[in-house]
Amino acid sequence: MSITVTQTLDLKGLSCPMPIVKTAQAIKALQSGDVLEALATDPGSVPDFIAWCRSTGNELMEQTKEADVFRFVIRKR
Repeated sequence: MSITVTQTLDLKGLSCPMPIVKTAQAIKALQSGDVLEALATDPGSVPDFIAWCRSTGNELMEQTKEADVFRFVIRKR
């Protein structure tokens, strides 16, 4: 299945809670069904994104790590 990313956020170098704060701001501007890609380097962002998606109802479609960068692909509810 091919995923079309609507917007990419570069959150590298930001510490908690900024990756989630910036993601929450950005996703408000998207339409339902749009896909946001977030790139972060804070290891704490992994549980943060999982919890945030669960609490907001947005779908965490993918979560990967390459080198020191965590990649989250989120579909807006």
